Amino acid sequence: MRRVLWSGVLLSALFLGWLWLPHSLPVTPVNFELTPGRSFRAVAHDLADQGLLSLPQLFALLGRVDPRSSQLRAGSYAIDHPISPFELYQMLFRGLARQHQVTLIEGHTMEQLRAVLQHEDSLRHELQTLPDEALLPMLGEQQAVPVEFPRVEGLFFPDTYFYTVGSSDLAVLKRAAQAMQRRLAQVWQERAPGLPLKSSYEALILASLVERETARPDERPLIAGVFYNRLRLGMRLQTDPTVIYGLGPRYDGHLHHRDLTADTPWNTYTRSGLPPTPIGLVSLAALQAVTHPAPTRALYFVARGNGSHQFSDTLEEHEQAVDAYIHRQPKEGS
Repeated sequence: MRRVLWSGVLLSALFLGWLWLPHSLPVTPVNFELTPGRSFRAVAHDLADQGLLSLPQLFALLGRVDPRSSQLRAGSYAIDHPISPFELYQMLFRGLARQHQVTLIEGHTMEQLRAVLQHEDSLRHELQTLPDEALLPMLGEQQAVPVEFPRVEGLFFPDTYFYTVGSSDLAVLKRAAQAMQRRLAQVWQERAPGLPLKSSYEALILASLVERETARPDERPLIAGVFYNRLRLGMRLQTDPTVIYGLGPRYDGHLHHRDLTADTPWNTYTRSGLPPTPIGLVSLAALQAVTHPAPTRALYFVARGNGSHQFSDTLEEHEQAVDAYIHRQPKEGS
């Protein structure tokens, strides 16, 4: 009996010694991916295969005596120092995973956004088979998206989003949609009075035009002011980015005269008012520009060729500006 007792004590001491003894690394760092759905026993053998521990059977035994073992957090882990099995277990249980990040860029279309997420190998891809009309109810979107154009274009806030391995691209999109809903609601509530817009969705549409027309912070409120002046007078917006968006894959990198006259729902040369949907992702700066436009009498603008624009109040002034700058850069505004 005494021998059995001492044997138990000795085995317990050996187990505790192994549990707390730091295990040297084969390389520094060791990158380990804990994928969702792996059993604890499989995780133990994965860790041993990576050289992070010896005796995976003992590590699996730890999982059997601790009911929390089913709560190990999936993710990417970077181990950069000798680590004991117990410390390794705690790291996996607490979810101290290295985070990945993906950046959604202002001005990008939904097609480009899908491509960005598709290239994130650490994401679980769920968007491939989901068209826009199927995505809308999943996002809990409250914007007045037109029934005849059920697109999610522009409904996501461009920012850098962090995630752990095994997260889905749909989960990232949901976070981006919620971020846009919060920011759009705030700027719409704080908008300047008298804007010729019917809803915050129309503000989002107009902001997407401003986003594509200029990257200069000082020009965004001015371009918004030009668009508002045109809307109030019943003039067509005549902005090239809407034509390009409407052309879709037919756009060859250059706008031709035939493109300006090719009617699509987004062609603001052939149709009055706002296009039916946004044409890309919208930054907070663009949203603020359309909700607080600069006071201006300008009705026209043309690119100078250096990233800035020349603004004109009259058609005569605009034609002079076109003569001065058109040979250096194609016209971006009308």
